[in-house]
Amino acid sequence: MKPLRSALAALLLAAAAAAAGAVESDPLPVPADDAAARAVRLYNEGVALLVARDFAGAQGRFEAALAAQETLAEAHNNLAYALRMQGRHNFAASLAHYDRAIALKPQLAQAYMYRGVLFVQQGDAERARRDLERLRTLDARLAAQLQAVLDGAATGAERGGIAAQYE
Repeated sequence: MKPLRSALAALLLAAAAAAAGAVESDPLPVPADDAAARAVRLYNEGVALLVARDFAGAQGRFEAALAAQETLAEAHNNLAYALRMQGRHNFAASLAHYDRAIALKPQLAQAYMYRGVLFVQQGDAERARRDLERLRTLDARLAAQLQAVLDGAATGAERGGIAAQYE
């Protein structure tokens, strides 16, 4: 178990170092509560797997984190992203998780960014534009990325919409 924990810690450190300076990879504090701490540990493992582009592995970690603490908005956002990146057959589930993330944390800019990308992928530019307008009030950098997706100049698969790690 100890080698696995050490490997996971190394993976998390490597992911954080690779994205140094990026808000999305900045750790957040781990709660003292056992259930919340377990959820955050699982969530952080999921973020490391997302950065490594292991979307199925990340999906499992985010689902486990949400089983421990369903109100973790960032886990809903990143689960939605992991699902979306695994194919169109996951779009309905992805949308449900983006919606839940926004309901839990209306200021979570990343959820608007990638829900907007999902709407573009579904051919619903009107709803994507509504998310873009909201995103402009939250994060100009992510709004510019979503605008590029709407303009057809980007795919929306950049790292910017992955919510932050926790400490």
